[in-house]
Amino acid sequence: MTPLPLPAPDPRICRGLADDLRDARYRSATVRAAWGEIADDAIARGLRFPAERALGGRTDALAVLARLFTLGMPQPADLVAAALPRTGGAGIVEVGLAQAEGDSIRPLALIRPQAFADETGDGEWWVASDLDEAALGGPLPEDHVLGVGGASLTLAALQLPTPARRGLDVGTGCGIQALRARQNIDDVVATDISVRALRFAELNALLNGVDGIELRAGSLFEPVAGELFDRIASNPPFVITPRVAGVPAYEYRDGGMLGDDLVAAFVRGVGAHLEPGGVAQLLGNWETRDGVDGLDRVRGWVEASAVPLDAWVIQRELLDPLAYAELWIRDGGTVPGDPEFARLAQAWLDDFADRKVEAVGFGYILLRRPLAGAPALARYERVGEARTGAGLGRHLADALAAHDALAALDDDGLAASVLQVSPDVTEARHHLPGEDAPSVIELRQGGGLGRTITADPALAALVGASDGDLSVGALIDAIAELLEVDAAALRADVLPGVRELVFTGFLSITG
Repeated sequence: MTPLPLPAPDPRICRGLADDLRDARYRSATVRAAWGEIADDAIARGLRFPAERALGGRTDALAVLARLFTLGMPQPADLVAAALPRTGGAGIVEVGLAQAEGDSIRPLALIRPQAFADETGDGEWWVASDLDEAALGGPLPEDHVLGVGGASLTLAALQLPTPARRGLDVGTGCGIQALRARQNIDDVVATDISVRALRFAELNALLNGVDGIELRAGSLFEPVAGELFDRIASNPPFVITPRVAGVPAYEYRDGGMLGDDLVAAFVRGVGAHLEPGGVAQLLGNWETRDGVDGLDRVRGWVEASAVPLDAWVIQRELLDPLAYAELWIRDGGTVPGDPEFARLAQAWLDDFADRKVEAVGFGYILLRRPLAGAPALARYERVGEARTGAGLGRHLADALAAHDALAALDDDGLAASVLQVSPDVTEARHHLPGEDAPSVIELRQGGGLGRTITADPALAALVGASDGDLSVGALIDAIAELLEVDAAALRADVLPGVRELVFTGFLSITG
């Protein structure tokens, strides 16, 4: 495959292109409306013909740009010129987004509108990236720069929304995390080992009118040696790839290390680049290997850090070796039935067998360099089917604040506190047929991570009565009297559950 030219970001052309896209109403909602939800879902699965069919013979600016930049289809040069009156076909050719072929303009990159929501409301970016499998008509090149995928959106939603002075995006790719970070952080350094990725990141910053992002080339923390940051975010190339000939090593997902060594290196090294109180957030894979649980291995990486770190690690998924191999072989554009699929799958399974890997976990890692004398946080948990989307970053920030507040309260202090149940909490009671008392009481969280926690009758009663009026101690005394049990014993039994519910956001301390 002939290598595609590097993007050549130009501030003037990018400003004009942004104005053209805006005037054409080239937004995620309008594009989706143009071809419908079914076609939009098909694009996410690499199928573009439903969208092509829905657009039919339309030649308006929105339809032309949707074909050109969302589907990656060549368009007549005169229609492109009409759709981009400031930029024209010559402008997008000059910045390396397209090339002229006779009377047509052939895209060399995608520019897809990407909607997002945060605490300030709804927003939208235009995100340029390399052509996908559907546009290329085959597997991706190894230097492919990925657009915005599910993992990218998850990490963007996880980023803490509280203000900070200086941030770092390690492995920026197309730059989506750097764009997200700049909404709350004054200055951001974005790094990547791929010059191609850095060019796309620069172009995307210009296209969206975002300043304050400094781009640097290099691996992991090499470009920021000796520097400290208040926030660090990374969607690193964490995919576990066999280190054998014939297996593609895609730059956007493969860090070139064995197994989960790249995530381990990040966790062990990030503390040296955090200011006291600074927070690092990343996505990652970890192996359950030779009988050692993956989360226990992550705990070992944290403990190996030369700088003590708080850790909150959430395992969201666990895949067996074959399912993991299939996921990433498909991601590279090779599907079952292709002769290459079986060969690649065998390479993955051989690699896992050599290291006695039984399963691979995926999830979120939050690390914090504690302030002097601050209480330690060490939480490693499995949260299956955890919700994603807007509000997660605020939930994590609130949980960190709740941890610090709880650590400052002994049991007497917690008993003297007044709590308020969160408005998104509901309760479900399950009864055996013919019995009045519930056999199971579940507290369910509509926001946050969407947790479901099983509670005993006393804890459920306390949650139900937590309306910001009476103290925890007063509520426990009343519940003890109602249940005809010893109040001191009930307090000892209930308070650990109260602490968990405050940390996880079911309850909040109001006084």
